[in-house]
Amino acid sequence: MADPKTVKVGVLIPAEAQLLDTACVDILAMMGKDYVECLEDLPKHLLQIAPVVTISYITSSPVDAPMCLTANMKLHATHHIADPDVQPGKLDILLIPGPDPRVSFEEPVLEFVRGHFQNKSTDILSVCTGIMLCGAAGILDGRTACGPRGLQAGLKKKYPTANLVGEKYRWIQDENLWSSGGITNGNDLVAAYARAGKHFPGPLVEIMCMMADVGDRGQSYSEGQTAFTIGFVWQLLRSMFVRKR
Repeated sequence: MADPKTVKVGVLIPAEAQLLDTACVDILAMMGKDYVECLEDLPKHLLQIAPVVTISYITSSPVDAPMCLTANMKLHATHHIADPDVQPGKLDILLIPGPDPRVSFEEPVLEFVRGHFQNKSTDILSVCTGIMLCGAAGILDGRTACGPRGLQAGLKKKYPTANLVGEKYRWIQDENLWSSGGITNGNDLVAAYARAGKHFPGPLVEIMCMMADVGDRGQSYSEGQTAFTIGFVWQLLRSMFVRKR
């Protein structure tokens, strides 16, 4: 029997990232052979069609320093951006979860992102404010992309050469750049990416999406940007009358 296909995933966290953004990588892991093998109630032929999924957690800090996520979670890095195993051409997927939007990035991090994007054998999956790292790396120029719905005005000013459509869509693809809106839209993005069929068999994708209860929201938001903004502002106004506890 031929060796199983391997899908190599890298998760880039050069600075603190949102925990829920990062967690969407688990959907990809669920489609891997190691996870499927643990599900004894599923038929064995699913194991035969599942690829091996390897996940690297990549930092620009020393590898022995924990990567910080929100909710006071620490994550151990497996690789530094300079390590040979995670250089452009070595990964099938580079997931970029949202960092603190106030953070700026050093040139080696930006070059790492550019290198993977330009290689074209790697798909970039940007979640939430991960779009800011992509923008800083210059890979949004002339591309259609999302980003957080509530930050669209600022993003359009900052990256005027990009076609930003995050007020309409939870996720969008432009060649090897896939980007999503805020936080749990990363789940929508990953489910859509897996369904594209590049790395994972369709029936396996659907079974795992059903188990994780993801991927059933439409690509387009059900409410327009105006309704979203009015609802957000209304909650801000209500908050002004809440008594301190």
